Amino acid sequence: MNSPASASSDSFATIAPERTHLRLGFVALSDAAPLAAAALREMGTRHGIEIELCRQPSWAAVRDTLLSGEIDAAHALYGLVYGVQLGIGGPQADMAVLMVLNRNGQAITLSKPIADAIREGARVNDALASLGRTPVIAQTFPTGTHAMWLYYWLAANGVHPLRDVRSVVIPPPRMAEALAEGTLDGFCAGEPWHAVAEARGEGRIVVQTSEIWPDHPEKVLACRRDFVALYPNTARALVRTMLDACAWVDTREHRVEIAHALASSDLLGVPRELIEARLGSPDGIAPVRFFDDGAVNYPRASDGVWFIMQYRRWGMLAAECDAAGIAQAVNQTALYREAARAAGVPLPAELQSATFCDGRVWDGGDPVAYLAGFSTTA
Repeated sequence: MNSPASASSDSFATIAPERTHLRLGFVALSDAAPLAAAALREMGTRHGIEIELCRQPSWAAVRDTLLSGEIDAAHALYGLVYGVQLGIGGPQADMAVLMVLNRNGQAITLSKPIADAIREGARVNDALASLGRTPVIAQTFPTGTHAMWLYYWLAANGVHPLRDVRSVVIPPPRMAEALAEGTLDGFCAGEPWHAVAEARGEGRIVVQTSEIWPDHPEKVLACRRDFVALYPNTARALVRTMLDACAWVDTREHRVEIAHALASSDLLGVPRELIEARLGSPDGIAPVRFFDDGAVNYPRASDGVWFIMQYRRWGMLAAECDAAGIAQAVNQTALYREAARAAGVPLPAELQSATFCDGRVWDGGDPVAYLAGFSTTA
């Protein structure tokens, strides 16, 4: 594995960051591992910055503290950034995606009776209908990744996510508890909250999000766009630091080590073994990936376009918009390329195709035709 920390050339080494102390927000999830590693191991030092971690109770809190300036950047849902940019996930503000922090690693858990019925061969729509009432399934933010994974999977299985299901928003750490209380029939979120629900005997995973969109982008390093404009050297130093952290976390031995750290009450407050098991590579499941020689981290604009197309699919955007132009403005590909080249991290292809669970192929080439091909819409 090519680690950025070992790069021999550093063309930006003499350019000091404009800001040296940065406050980074995160939500209690296993995929906050790169932020934890960067802070606990002081990985920003070699790039001239110091990182302070600021735990947030929910994704709405991440949004609000980013917009208010209480935090400088954050571990954030890809779709949170685009929801704010478009003014459909809170107050509109110009946002920036600096890099992708991880791919895969999320899931949909349903209550045991429903999950058992599906495991025994029942169709998803029949298993949900057996409740005799509208199922209540939680996600973590209205425009977030988890909402989009949930909607996509339900629609692919003959369930209309806006009419046949009641979708509610709950912070990730509350998911397993709400399932146990009977106020939810299922949820889509990140780990370790599926592991917690299964350990309590309250639910079972019915699908990994990597089975919906293989190798999908998930959390990103996000900030306001004016932060990048005012402090470009700082933003570049932060990307360099997080590339180091992603590379460090993306090894088996370091995942074990960071699981111990994440278990602390300051970070996740969940037993280490529940975190460690899902940071590994369970049989038959595409693992959460943090680096993979930089293949994980490139902030492809076409990924942002996909989210915009889904918002249009589900009636969140009332009119057409310049999806490509918006994505090119949000995703800081030029800044990322500068930081990656200086770190010796390979740059992947600009476009990448993926085949989803319903057989649809997304490559970013013709988003309008892609959108028109769906039979299930708002």
